[in-house]
Amino acid sequence: MTRNFASFGARGALILAIGGLTLAPMGAQAQRYAQVISNDMSKCRSGSGPAVRVRIDGLKSSSGNLFVRTYRASSSDWLKAKRYLSRLDASPRAGSMTVCIPVPQAGNYAIAVQHDINGNRETDFSTDGAGMSNNPRIGKFLGIPRPPSVDKAGFAAGPGVTDLRITVHYPD
Repeated sequence: MTRNFASFGARGALILAIGGLTLAPMGAQAQRYAQVISNDMSKCRSGSGPAVRVRIDGLKSSSGNLFVRTYRASSSDWLKAKRYLSRLDASPRAGSMTVCIPVPQAGNYAIAVQHDINGNRETDFSTDGAGMSNNPRIGKFLGIPRPPSVDKAGFAAGPGVTDLRITVHYPD
């Protein structure tokens, strides 16, 4: 006997939702947001991918936390709370360091780097450093940073390992 999920009605939908299942059209990929990952450089070895190897330059110190968030390059996701695909948490190294960010598939992405210099896990505009893929200018309005559009920060990641350099800037 074959059953169509539509025959389950509202109660069936509620059971599926509570169970954590999501029904999507055939061929659709599940969208997962806010995944926390570690810096696994083996995912950026030759022949691996898709992944983005990011060299982060300009780190002022080794104190605090470093957050590297990867977004789909769409204005509906870019820099929106919990709309990042992954957040890599790492200990910063003064000067430069390299991280590896696996991505779900080849496509268009944007990356934001934040150096939480005092380690309080909050954004402190007066001390924290920031940088973005393609190194666009981060403007200011009344002393508050104004991020660039996703069009300026977006880049194409291929099926292998894509290399990027991001420079972190700090308030004057």
